[in-house]
Amino acid sequence: MGSERVTEAAERLGLDVELVERPAADSLEGAAALLGLDPASIVKSLVVARSHGTFLFALVPGDRQIAWAKLRAAVGVNKLRLPSADEALAATGYERGTITPLGSSTAWPVFADERITGRIAMGAGAHGFSAFVDGPALLTALDARVADISS
Repeated sequence: MGSERVTEAAERLGLDVELVERPAADSLEGAAALLGLDPASIVKSLVVARSHGTFLFALVPGDRQIAWAKLRAAVGVNKLRLPSADEALAATGYERGTITPLGSSTAWPVFADERITGRIAMGAGAHGFSAFVDGPALLTALDARVADISS
């Protein structure tokens, strides 16, 4: 199960992660309401494809979007794109809506928006669950490059 991969990865990294079961949500805002959080406290883990067939993770607060020009500048490339749902699943082992860098099939560089602070919720590797973790501890454990990558 995907959530077990998340827990195992967190243990290896020395992260305290709490998996919380929640009813299905039809949107990020819906998930935030179910969890009693502000949408900014839910961090989206986005798989981003580079032009040469490799990937990276972009972590962005739920109330923001990737600013493509800023992300390209942070990565130092001219082209980036969101892969299809099938590509993302094949690359991470997680379905959209459950994606997390924790326990992903492959460890890639992580680029995180500078606005990620405090305790956050994110994908937990399985539908119907959220992973709660200290945002700065997560970014440190993942050796994330922190920059202004959202708008």
